[in-house]
Amino acid sequence: MGLRILRPVYITRTCSKILKGGWIMEIKSILFPTDFSEGSAQALEYAIDMATRYGAKLSVIHVIYDVVRATGWYVPHASVGEMYKDLEKSAQKELEAFGVKGLSALKDIERKVLMGVPHEEILNFAKQNKVDMIIMGTHGRKGLDRILFGSTASQVVRFAPCPVLSVRLPQY
Repeated sequence: MGLRILRPVYITRTCSKILKGGWIMEIKSILFPTDFSEGSAQALEYAIDMATRYGAKLSVIHVIYDVVRATGWYVPHASVGEMYKDLEKSAQKELEAFGVKGLSALKDIERKVLMGVPHEEILNFAKQNKVDMIIMGTHGRKGLDRILFGSTASQVVRFAPCPVLSVRLPQY
């Protein structure tokens, strides 16, 4: 296994050279995907701190898992459509209330509810909006849960077009 040396040309999109030969990151846009879990609440603190420090725009998104698209099962359209409308309304309310105290200090916030396979939608959003960093919580699923559902965070870390900060719940 060889060692890959990063040259300045590889990192100029998100970094700028400073006088003493070092590099400073330029973070103008941060994506924070949430599932409203305890892990997401923990990661939100990091996202707020980074957005405040860098004066970055914070995009907070929630992805409603589209079971029909993910599995290919046939479900009558009328019943699924109504269910997804209700889920979207609930998610939008939850998104508006999630982390209100911390987010009120930020100036540039975007909140969005998307539908699809979570890791795919997160990666698409990051690419389309040229996000500089993704900050997200992890669940730490094990066993059968991990086999059936996989890890959204691990898929995002593997395929993201930008750096990803994954935040675990503290273990006491």
